Order: sequence, then structure tokens, then C-alpha cells
Amino acid sequence: MSEKLQKVLARAGAGSRREMETYISAGRVSVEGKTAYLGDRVEGNELIRVDGHQVKLKPLADDLCRVLMYNKPEGEMCTRKDPEGRPTVFDRLPKLDGSRWVAVGRLDINTSGMLLFTTDGELANRLMHPSKQVEREYAVRIFGEVNEAMLQTLRHGVKLEDGTAKFQKITYKGGEGRNHWFHVVLSEGRNREVRRLWESQDVQVSRLIRVRYGDMEMKRQLPLGGWTELNLQDVNYYRKLVDLEPETQSKVKVDEKAMDNAKSRRIRRSVKKHQHRSQQATRRRR
Repeated sequence: MSEKLQKVLARAGAGSRREMETYISAGRVSVEGKTAYLGDRVEGNELIRVDGHQVKLKPLADDLCRVLMYNKPEGEMCTRKDPEGRPTVFDRLPKLDGSRWVAVGRLDINTSGMLLFTTDGELANRLMHPSKQVEREYAVRIFGEVNEAMLQTLRHGVKLEDGTAKFQKITYKGGEGRNHWFHVVLSEGRNREVRRLWESQDVQVSRLIRVRYGDMEMKRQLPLGGWTELNLQDVNYYRKLVDLEPETQSKVKVDEKAMDNAKSRRIRRSVKKHQHRSQQATRRRR
């Protein structure tokens, strides 16, 4: 049975379905040597190339959905390669054979916190799509005076350059002077949406941390720059959330503790080793 080309490419780990649609529209995808177009369907046994590189296709039955939770530090780019040589969120992730990690949305360079990666491009696409209404929660430190009228405006909707946006929930978390912490919830991931909403009220976001995606919160013992693979139950939570069939297998051992102190220490050591190698590479480039 044929499937949409972008769906087949997403399942193969070439990128999210939305990214693949952009690639196809730009003429960067070919099928059997001919430029592909949006709307094309394939059987899954064709020779497909993206930017001239052959994509190793995966039959639906052979695809194993894996999901990572990553604690993104500030200063990392949500791109595979940065032309300016800045570190990216993909630098620390485990290597894959015949597949690749797809980021579930993006966080800008000055935002830290919970970022998900998966080998299933269809899962990534659905988790990002506004129609699924998947909640994202952020901890935000605001510099400036905030009053109830401003909060009501942010709850009811603000007209931005790409349409009206609003926070579904705003919770005050304390502060001193002109610095105040809030937790905000929204269910879409437009570019810099949280910052732009606050800036529309003439206040500045001085810190932004994603703390939740769906009902799953960032694991507190996961250090900045560290990642952990979700177990089968957690993977299937996200799949059920966006109406996908449950996965039956996992790379995570059934008896492995979710995040004990020993595992947290191993992750921290791995992060430090990566930082040391990155610093050495930077010095060599200089």
C-alpha cells in the first residue's frame, strides 16, 4: 500500500514530516532519479534521495520507536550543524545505525530545559502539530513590573505578527524587586512565542526554561547537557497522546530504574567528558 512520501521519509528518520514537506517543496528530494513533488506517494521500495544522499527506508513493521529526553543548556543551537561552529543539541546524543534522531520542536539558543528526540518522524510531527493541543509548560523569569491587567491580556490573547496567541495558564511563582518567576502553559510551538507574548506587554524575559511536555515533566536528576532514554511505558504515553499505535519493544531494560542516583552520576560524568572534548576541539581550531 502506498504512503505519502513525506511520511515514509519521516519514518526513516530523515527529519520530521513537516521538514520533509519543506524539502520536497524545495526540490531537494528525488524518487527513482526524478524530482519529487508534494502529494507524491511511494510504495517504500523505491530509490529515494534527499540532497543527493540515499535514504535507507524502513518497513513500518520493522521500525522501533525510541524517545530521548534531553536537558538543553543555554547556548546550544537546535540544528544539526551550525555554520558559525556553535554547539548543537545533536552533538551529545548517542549515535544511531541506519536512522537518526528527530527533534520534537525547537528551543532557541537562550532557552534551556526539556527537549524530546525520537526516531519516529510521525510521532515528532504529531507532538508538534497544533491540532493535537499538546501542552508545553515553561518557567519564565520576567524583568519588569507585571500587573493583573497584563496577565488577563496574555490569557485572553495578543495579536502577534503571525496571528493571535495566548497562554492557557499563568501561575505566579514568586520573586523580588523587578524580577519575578511565572509558569506559563501553551499548546503550540511558534518561534519565540513565549518571549514575544511577554514582550508585547513591555517586559523582558531574562530566563526561560521548558519544564514539561504533555503530562511528562523534566526529570529533576537529569543534569544540563544530559539525556536519558524513555522506557516503553513513557514512549507509549506519548504515542497514545497523539493517537498512534503502541510500541511493543524498547531498548531500555525492563528492570532499569528510571533515574536513580548512580545513573545520574554516570550522566554527569558523560556530560563533563563531552565538555572537555569540546573545549579541546575549540582550542585546536584557534
